[in-house]
Amino acid sequence: MSSAQSKSQVLTPLDDGQLRSSTPVLVPFMAPRLQGDCRPEGRIELSLWGAGKLVNLTFTGWSAPFTYAPNRVEAHGGGLYVAQSAPALFLKGAKLRTFIPARRCAWWGTTTKREPIERQEGRRIARTGWGVAIAEQRPDGIFVTAGATIGEALAALELDQTKLIAEANAYVTRCDAMPEAPALMRSMISQSLHAAFSSIRQDEHGAFAGLAAGQAYSAPARTYYRDGYWTLQALLDREPGAVRAQIDLLARGVQDNGEAPSGVILTGRGQAEEWEKVRVTDPRIKEEHLRPGDWWSDHFDSPLFFILTIGDYINATGDSSPLALYWDKVLAIFNRYCSFDETGTGLPIKPRHDRDWADNVYRHGYVAYDLGLWIGALDVIAKHGAALDKAFASKAAAVAQKARASLDEALLQPGGTYADYGTKADFVEDHLTLDSLTLLRFKAVSPERAKGVLAKVQEILESRNNGEQPYGDWGVLCAYPPFKRPKDTREKSYFAYRYHNGSDWPYLSGLYAEQRLAYGLDGADYPLVRWWETCLEEGWMGAVEYFSPPWGRGSLLQGWSSMPAAAALAYKDRLPDAIR
Repeated sequence: MSSAQSKSQVLTPLDDGQLRSSTPVLVPFMAPRLQGDCRPEGRIELSLWGAGKLVNLTFTGWSAPFTYAPNRVEAHGGGLYVAQSAPALFLKGAKLRTFIPARRCAWWGTTTKREPIERQEGRRIARTGWGVAIAEQRPDGIFVTAGATIGEALAALELDQTKLIAEANAYVTRCDAMPEAPALMRSMISQSLHAAFSSIRQDEHGAFAGLAAGQAYSAPARTYYRDGYWTLQALLDREPGAVRAQIDLLARGVQDNGEAPSGVILTGRGQAEEWEKVRVTDPRIKEEHLRPGDWWSDHFDSPLFFILTIGDYINATGDSSPLALYWDKVLAIFNRYCSFDETGTGLPIKPRHDRDWADNVYRHGYVAYDLGLWIGALDVIAKHGAALDKAFASKAAAVAQKARASLDEALLQPGGTYADYGTKADFVEDHLTLDSLTLLRFKAVSPERAKGVLAKVQEILESRNNGEQPYGDWGVLCAYPPFKRPKDTREKSYFAYRYHNGSDWPYLSGLYAEQRLAYGLDGADYPLVRWWETCLEEGWMGAVEYFSPPWGRGSLLQGWSSMPAAAALAYKDRLPDAIR
């Protein structure tokens, strides 16, 4: 457990894995269809996956203390309970005050005139051009449903209230995957795993509709290659069917030449029509989103994540059918990246653009993060592709061998770490990054080298050990020192300690903890729980996207921030006694 307690906690972890506060905090919730934000003092903002924002609802709030669990709030006088089987929630002990339909599905949507609220005794129906919401006042609370159609919303209203509460409670139990752990670790696992489970979305017919990047990434509704990859690490053993379906969705975005976008758009009809209007008219969006189904076309890391997802699914299930089904796409991706190898080293050179995970940075040349993914993808082809094309699998193995042999010459620094990106003939950004640990995860370097890199990460990127950064002990920096060349950064990452320039990203902290555990090193407790301590200190309910002391936080309930839970559960037997 981290020794740092820089300030008192707004949220207190309880022995049962729940959290408690004496003041209300913002609570994001997300289920297969329904999602939104709850303010326990009396406000709900409600949205529907694939449709967008539907309604704002106010109600008589509850009184402290507040106890929080995944998709559930319990308080004096009532609480919030979110269903799993239908787009419905129940506000126990609340009385409805206002029910106001949204005027547009998202910030980029066309503003429309509000339709009058339809009233049927204790029921109010809010209709928009993209979805419907219903609030029904009952003696013991408010029953709220939503749908892409009135039929879906009415069907959800048939869900038995007692069953709804039972579903909500069962979901809390499902997320509580390490009940034997102390309060801090147990609550982290619960909320972190919640981020993964709740990312599994459905359409109005109950079919799989992608792994959401997070509650704030649904307008337009889309699923990402990279976010989905890190999110599904917690799902491979628990929801393999969702991983298999995710592969099919991602395959839609892989082009014949091996290119793939950042994500694949999965909107319903109403939102899709609105988004397409924006995509073809807004100059910047039109430039970045080249095809109707693309979310930010041509990302350098996405095709590699497609192959890695297939590989991880095969390793977890033994089912190699996705590789056979999408073998032509795998070959196209291989050939595309071989074409980026300009020097015959087996290492593809990334063009100077901002299209990989560090999308506020113009990384170019040899990028450590992307090279780790590339070598991992080659190993998938070599290991699993022989049954389909033995010669091609052997070719991939040869390229992987060459790439490993060339890596140190390209990026290894005198201190024993790997540079972020660049080429010696041009410019090398030699600072240390957490995302370079893809080289370790996919065994691109020797175990001895890997342990040396992890020692440097502990020394430089763990804020508690880095006296040069001015903010004390707050988490694990994703990069340090800040970028040397300002022209290589833009927007949020232009500023030191912000976003890709030094924030703590829990998914990367999870990757770091995973590698310490994988290589048999102690010290995994700090990256596993220090970010969570910060969330509790600040009153951030749910797995946060990123944060840093001078700049605040990103989104809450972020899918890939389940990586700390995935790492802890995968290496449970190696966890320090203090946190397991």
